[in-house]
Amino acid sequence: MTTATTTDTKTQILDVAERLIAEKGFTGTTLRNIVSEADVNLAAVHYHFGSKEELFRAIVRRIAVPLVERQLDMLEQLRKTTDPPSVEELLTAFLTPPLELVMGDEHYRIVRAQFMGRCRAEPEPVQKIAHEEFSPNVEPFLDALQRSLPDQSRSQLLWKLDLVIASLIRVQIGAGKPGALLESLQPQDVQATIQKLVAFLAAGMRS
Repeated sequence: MTTATTTDTKTQILDVAERLIAEKGFTGTTLRNIVSEADVNLAAVHYHFGSKEELFRAIVRRIAVPLVERQLDMLEQLRKTTDPPSVEELLTAFLTPPLELVMGDEHYRIVRAQFMGRCRAEPEPVQKIAHEEFSPNVEPFLDALQRSLPDQSRSQLLWKLDLVIASLIRVQIGAGKPGALLESLQPQDVQATIQKLVAFLAAGMRS
C-alpha cells in the first residue's frame, strides 16, 4: 500500500465517521456502518486507529488542534493590544474560531457544526476524549477572564465558561435547522451569530 493510498484511506475513514457521528451520535454509529460507507475493510480501521474510541479521538483532534491554536492566537493578539481585554473581546476570541470553522467546505458545513456539538454532549468516554483535546484553551482564557473580572473567583469563572461552552454546543447542534440561531450558514450570518452570543453571554459573565 503506497503512502498516498494510506493517507487517502485514513482520510476517507475520518470523513465518513465524522459525518455518521454527526448524524447518529457516537453510540448510534458502529464500525460496521463506517467501513460500509467508507468502502474499506475493518482491518483498515484497526490499522489506522486501533479502536472506535481512538478513531473518534482522531476526528476530534484534527478539529481541535487548529481551532485551539486559532483561539490562543486571537487571545495573544488581545494581550498585545489591550490590557486587560474586555469580556466581549475575550468571548469573541473564544467563540469565533469554532463558529468560523463551519464555514470551510461548503458541502460539509452542517456536518462539521453538528459533529462539534455532539462531541461535547455525548456520554462517556466521548465527553472525556473531547474535553482532553479541547482543554488547552481553558486555562489561558480563565487567566484572561480573571484579569478582566478580578472580583470573581476562579471557580465562578470556570462554571461560567462551562456555560459559554454549553451555549456554543447548542448553537452547533442546531446549525442549519429552521429557527436556529445559526439557521443559515453564510459568512455574514456566522458573524451575526457571534455578536448575538457575545452580547448575551457577556452579561452573564459579569453577573
